[in-house]
Amino acid sequence: MKLGAKLARLRLVKGARLPYIGREGAFSIRLARRDMNFVRTYLRVLKELGSEYRLAIILVLANLALAAAQFAEPVLFGRIIDKLAEAQKSDVPLQWEALAPLIAAWVGFGLFTIAAAVLVALHSDRLSHRRRLAVMGAYFEHVLHLPLSFHTASHSGRLLKGMLDGAAGMASIWLSFFRENCASILALFVMLPLSLFLNWRLAGLLILLVFFFGFLTAYVLRRTEGLQSRVEGYNTDLAERASDALGNVPVIQSFTRVESETRAMRQIISDVLNAQMPVLSWWALAAVATRASATITLVGIFLLGTWLHLRGLATIGEIVMFMSFATMLIGRLEQIVGFANWSFLLIPKLNEFFDVLDTKPVVHDRPSARDVGKLRGRVAFENVTFSYDGRRTAVSDVSFVVEPGETVAFVGSTGSGKSTTLSLLHRVFDPVHGAVTIDGIDIRDMTLVSLRANIGVVFQEPMLFARSIEENLRVGKPDASEEDVRLALERAQAAEFVSRQSDGLETMVGERGRSLSGGERQRISIARALLKDPPIMIFDEATSALDATTERQLQKALDAATEGRTTFVIAHRLATVRNATRIFVFDQGRIVESGSFEELVAQGGRFAELARAQFMADSVPQPA
Repeated sequence: MKLGAKLARLRLVKGARLPYIGREGAFSIRLARRDMNFVRTYLRVLKELGSEYRLAIILVLANLALAAAQFAEPVLFGRIIDKLAEAQKSDVPLQWEALAPLIAAWVGFGLFTIAAAVLVALHSDRLSHRRRLAVMGAYFEHVLHLPLSFHTASHSGRLLKGMLDGAAGMASIWLSFFRENCASILALFVMLPLSLFLNWRLAGLLILLVFFFGFLTAYVLRRTEGLQSRVEGYNTDLAERASDALGNVPVIQSFTRVESETRAMRQIISDVLNAQMPVLSWWALAAVATRASATITLVGIFLLGTWLHLRGLATIGEIVMFMSFATMLIGRLEQIVGFANWSFLLIPKLNEFFDVLDTKPVVHDRPSARDVGKLRGRVAFENVTFSYDGRRTAVSDVSFVVEPGETVAFVGSTGSGKSTTLSLLHRVFDPVHGAVTIDGIDIRDMTLVSLRANIGVVFQEPMLFARSIEENLRVGKPDASEEDVRLALERAQAAEFVSRQSDGLETMVGERGRSLSGGERQRISIARALLKDPPIMIFDEATSALDATTERQLQKALDAATEGRTTFVIAHRLATVRNATRIFVFDQGRIVESGSFEELVAQGGRFAELARAQFMADSVPQPA
C-alpha cells in the first residue's frame, strides 16, 4: 500500500504547538500565529541575520553616527542664525572668522551625512542579498529533512510560496532597517530627548506631538493587523489553487474543467480584493494623519516659538532649529509609518515562513548515535508497539526476525499495519514500546543518514525528478559507474525502453516523469533503488503500475537482484509474493499468520480468505 494514503488528520488549535504524527512520520508543528505582533516579528527577522551579526552591529553604529550628524546640522544652523541676529541687533559688523568654525562644522556634518549614507546603503544591500539566499537555502534544507507526513499534509505550492515570500520579505526588512529605519528609530528615541537640553519648552511640544501622532498611527495599524492576515490567507489559497491546477492540466482539459477552474480562481481573486479594501482604507487614514501631523507640528512649533521669543524665552535660531527638527522628525515618522504599512503585508508571509522553520521532526539523531557503515541486514522487531494518537494502536506487539538474504512479504487489508511496520524500520517514526534492531544494533543508536543509506525503498508512486533519466538513477549513488547504471537498468527491465529514447540516458523525463508511461516510471524507480545497492530493500506495491507481461519479467529480475539482500515486499496482489521466503499476514496491527504461500493457503485462515477474494479460487486448493 502507498505510504501516506491514510494520513492521520488532527484538529489543531491556532497558536498551539504539539507533536503531529502522520502515517509517514512525526513532527512538532507550531500553527500559524496570525496574531503575531509587528515588533516580535521584526525582532525575529533581525535574529535571522546569523553570521552577519558583526556587520549588522557596525551598520547600527554607523546609523547612530548618521543620526547624530543629522541632529547636529539643525543645531549648528540655528547657532549661525543666532550669530547673524545678534550682529544685526548690536549694529556691530560680524566678522567672517566668527562664523567660519560654525559654517565649517555645518558643512562637515553635511558631507559626513552624505558619505555615511552611501556606505550604509552599499553594505546594507550586500548584507540583505547574502542573507536572503542564505535563509532560502536553510529553509530548503530544513523542509527536505521534515518527515513525509509533513509533506503529505502540506501543499508544495504553499511551501514554495512560503520560501520565496519569506526570504524576499526578510531581505526587504534588513535592507530598509539598516539603510533607513535604524537611523529613524535612533533619531526619534535617542536624539529627540536630547533636544530638551536645547530648549525644553519647544522640545516638550515637539516630543508631545511626535508621540501623539505616532500613537495614533500605531492604533490604526493595529486595527489592520488581523485584516491583513485574512488577505494573506486568501493570497496563499490563490497560489495553492493555481499550482494545483497548473500541475493537473491534462485532467482539467479531459474533464472539461477549464471554465469551472477559472471561475473558482476568479472567486478567490474577488475574495482577496474584498478583504484588502478595508485594509487600504485604514492605511489611507494613517497616511492622511501622518501628513496632517507634519503641518500641525510645524505650525505648533512656530507659534510657540514666536510666543516664547516675544518673552525672551527662545531665540530666532532656536525657532529655526526646532522647525528643522520638526521637519526631520516628521519625515522620519512618515518613513517609519510607510515601512510599517508595507511590513504588515509581510507579517503573515513571514509567519508562514517561521512556522515551517519551527516545525521540528520528533525523530532525530540521539547525541550518541553513530555511523554504522555497511550492515549485513539481519532485521529484528522485538515486541514493537506504535500508536499515532496515543489511544488506538496502529502496530501492536509485533515481533519477528528476518535473516540476511530472506524475502519477506507483508499482506493484509487496508489499514492493517503493513506500511506502518516498515515505516518503523527506516525510522519515519519510532515505536512507543519495543525496539527495532539491525545486526543486533538498535536503529535509534544509528544516525539517520547511515541507517537510511542501508535501506532502499521503491514506493508505489515512482516520484521522479524533472531531470534526465541518468540524474534520476544516480540519486542514491552519484558516483556509480556506467556499468553499474547499465546493470541496474537491465535488472529492472528498463534498458530496452531507455535505449529507445531520443537522448538515451540524457532524456529529460518532465515534471514527475510525465513524459514516461506509468510502467516506465516505476522501472526507473526500481533501477534507482537497485543502483543504490543497499543490504535491505523495501518494495511498497512496486509492480502495481506494470502490465502482466512486464510484471512477470520484472519479478524474475527482482528475484535475481534481491539475492543476498534482506527484502520486504508489501503487496495486495498475492500472486506477486508466491516466491517469498515467508509471508506475514497483518490484521488490526498484529501478525495473525505467518508461513510460506502454500502453508498459509493450506491453513485456510485469513490469507486463504484474501486469496479467494482476489478470484484465485480456481488456482488455490481448498482446505480439507
